[in-house]
Amino acid sequence: MDSSSTRRRATRAKLYEAAVTLIAEQGFSATTVDEIAERAGVAKGTVYYNFKSKTELFEELLRHGVGLLTASLRDAAEETAERGGSRVDALDAMIRAGLLFIDRYPAFTQLYVAELWRTNRAWNSTLLVVRQQAVAVVEGVLRDGVEAGELSEEIDIPLTAAALVGMVLVAALDWQAFQSERSIDDVHSALSRLLHGRVSGC
Repeated sequence: MDSSSTRRRATRAKLYEAAVTLIAEQGFSATTVDEIAERAGVAKGTVYYNFKSKTELFEELLRHGVGLLTASLRDAAEETAERGGSRVDALDAMIRAGLLFIDRYPAFTQLYVAELWRTNRAWNSTLLVVRQQAVAVVEGVLRDGVEAGELSEEIDIPLTAAALVGMVLVAALDWQAFQSERSIDDVHSALSRLLHGRVSGC
């Protein structure tokens, strides 16, 4: 990768971080491009050089953030498989990977979950696409588990995958907002027990 591409990626990362923090704090409509540029430490023109509009910046932010989450879930599943773990082990590892992601990017997670409930946004189609990318990783593990006889054939794969992702997102936000004294190990342990009791039947 050449130096100009590296610089552009670094600039975009700064803009993503600035935008997600500001929008999480004060909402999309109240956040201006000037504020994003100032928080990122760049000129306003730099924002428009990288993104045509604030809306495009937000759409790309969604793709970037959920892309990172999806990659972390996929890596957790693949690493578990390489160690010879079961599909339930993979799901358990994905829960922890999701918690680690949310712990690292709390502002993005808060923003992402809030946007899931809104239906009048210009980026709804983008949101649906990136949501499905993350859920599809979990669906793949569930499907493999059913085919291998590790999980019940009665599992509704799309709904179960969505429920697992939702469980991690909401539980993690509750942890950060209301139970911050708990460690990530505490939260993972609680969700792990729920997984084993509801999915594997152990």
